[in-house]
Amino acid sequence: MTAFIKQEAIEKAREIEIKANEEFSIEKSKLVREETDAIDAAYAKKFKQASMTQQITRSTVANKTRLRVLGARQELLDDIFDEAAKKLAEAAKGKDYQKVLKGLLLEGMYALSEDEVAVRVRKADNDVVKKAAKEAETEYQKETGKSCKVKLDEGNALPEGTSGGVFVVGGNGKIEINNTFEERLRLLQSSALPAVRKALFGPNPNRKFFD
Repeated sequence: MTAFIKQEAIEKAREIEIKANEEFSIEKSKLVREETDAIDAAYAKKFKQASMTQQITRSTVANKTRLRVLGARQELLDDIFDEAAKKLAEAAKGKDYQKVLKGLLLEGMYALSEDEVAVRVRKADNDVVKKAAKEAETEYQKETGKSCKVKLDEGNALPEGTSGGVFVVGGNGKIEINNTFEERLRLLQSSALPAVRKALFGPNPNRKFFD
């Protein structure tokens, strides 16, 4: 009887030990899985943060590079038009200056379509603009069948610092057409800039729409 009880106790103890070992293994696996999941989550978070940091860095570098390139391009374009502005005065010294003034006068005369217009020029251009005005009056009448008198406004001469060209005034002094060399270059800079940029740097791959 004693041996039987002892054997039962041993078997019971073995069952308890087996069950405890199973529960320990289960708990251990659970803890290992939780720790593994936590490590994986932490790694994924750090990897995501590293990727985002890398993307931000790349984007920042790309933007800075792009801005430097754009700045250099704009500086080159500015230099081109600055150089052109320096050479404007040379056009007023050329043999075709009278012809140029006639063309600028005619533009104003056609635009205003009046019987008389006033013209303002530099004092240095008074003599040559008088000759150009005579030619412009003749051509205007020939082309339109109407006469238009060009009167030199000597009391309001353009500043001597002006490179050349004319101001054509109509509408009893209320309408002014600025046909000075500086204004024409400014208009050219605005209208021709896209073509100049394309000629220097090639077409913009990011541009989707064209005029």
